[in-house]
Amino acid sequence: MPDTSAPADPTVLHPMPGQPRVVLLKPLITSALIEVGEFTYYDDPDDATAFETRNVLYHYGPEKLIIGKFCALATGIEFVMNGANHRMDGPSTFPFPTMGGSWSQHFDLLTDLPNRGDTVVGNDVWFGRGSTVLPGVRIGHGAIIAAGAVVTGDVPDYGIVGGNPARLIRTRFDEESIARLLTVAWWDWPIEHITEHVRTIMSGSVADLEAAVPVHECHSPQPGNE
Repeated sequence: MPDTSAPADPTVLHPMPGQPRVVLLKPLITSALIEVGEFTYYDDPDDATAFETRNVLYHYGPEKLIIGKFCALATGIEFVMNGANHRMDGPSTFPFPTMGGSWSQHFDLLTDLPNRGDTVVGNDVWFGRGSTVLPGVRIGHGAIIAAGAVVTGDVPDYGIVGGNPARLIRTRFDEESIARLLTVAWWDWPIEHITEHVRTIMSGSVADLEAAVPVHECHSPQPGNE
């Protein structure tokens, strides 16, 4: 029987008993090019444990995929990395050097392609089913990515985006409230304190959350992942 007297364990691969489709990514990831915060999970009925190869595509490096804490990733999300790029400045977009043989002598034609850098996801981000994130995108804390969205550009903190290409639908809170939430940064609280205030984090007001801040735990607002 699970121990319900203690906080949830961020090192457990399958946090939901009897549900192998749900995995915590931090204990699963082996690639040095992928960083994931505690309690971020992926849900997939087919093979959730193959996240690194099935859901992070064309990841040949050196750019990183960085995902914060407490993110929820629905089935079929794809992070497309810089390795998917093709040349568009010449007559053909075909990647000849990847086919091997003497063509591989021209590999510099691929390695000098523009690199948009790391893909960075903040904390407490919810990704809908079948969403796609393109290379070099930065997604702010508390954002929501709608099902089927294709994220081609940066997403602000607590923004809701949808569509192809994804557009900002609205923000979840007004600017002042967002600034206050970023200062609270509940995702960085000690796990025991989070456990004590789960109901406030899930359903309280911004003021309630501020009242629950542990002493010396407030942060200055930070864009993107910390």
